[in-house]
Amino acid sequence: MSNAKSLLADFLYAVLAGLAIALGGAIFLALDNKILGALFFTVGLFTVCVNGFNLFTGKVGYAPDNHFRPAYLLFLLLVWLGNLVGAWLVANLLSLTRLAGPFAEKAAGLCATKLADGPLSIFILAVFCNVLMYIAVEGFRSNGHELGKYLGLFFGVSVFILCGFEHCVANMFYFSMAGLWGQAHTWAWLLLMTLGNAAGGLLLPLCRIARDKLKGETNA
Repeated sequence: MSNAKSLLADFLYAVLAGLAIALGGAIFLALDNKILGALFFTVGLFTVCVNGFNLFTGKVGYAPDNHFRPAYLLFLLLVWLGNLVGAWLVANLLSLTRLAGPFAEKAAGLCATKLADGPLSIFILAVFCNVLMYIAVEGFRSNGHELGKYLGLFFGVSVFILCGFEHCVANMFYFSMAGLWGQAHTWAWLLLMTLGNAAGGLLLPLCRIARDKLKGETNA
């Protein structure tokens, strides 16, 4: 029973993380100024980090610390699904408001560009996105300077938005807002973005582990 409650809590915190990122996406859709949109999109990751919600693009970078245990990999799958539910829920609620038309139109334009892109491009853009996400999240966790930890969040997220990098959870919201889940291509590209985000999130942690191992062998 306790294990079921733990899974439910993890899933709920994943749903809330998807909701938070979707709200950031909504802000981005609401603003015509791309720089302001990128800046205020950060409210999503800010909310996730401050409240300890479960965001796939944040949690995947800590798989090496958990030795890629099957339990942690299943946790990541649960988080991904919860993020999808949260992003989908926000999009569907917004579709019931006066914002539905403008948001859907803008989301459709964004998604058309993404879905017309090639698989290698999508994967690379997703890798770079999560390199920045890991820097932002790890900076928030480990930076002892109070201002520095928040600047890391805002700069990390703003840069990936302005560069046009691909964030799978943000795209869950955009795809939902544009009503594109009926296309197999949408799911394929979302999974490709997820793999790219996973690779990007693992890049720096694995490099750090390799560096520490090489230093240890040198000292020995």
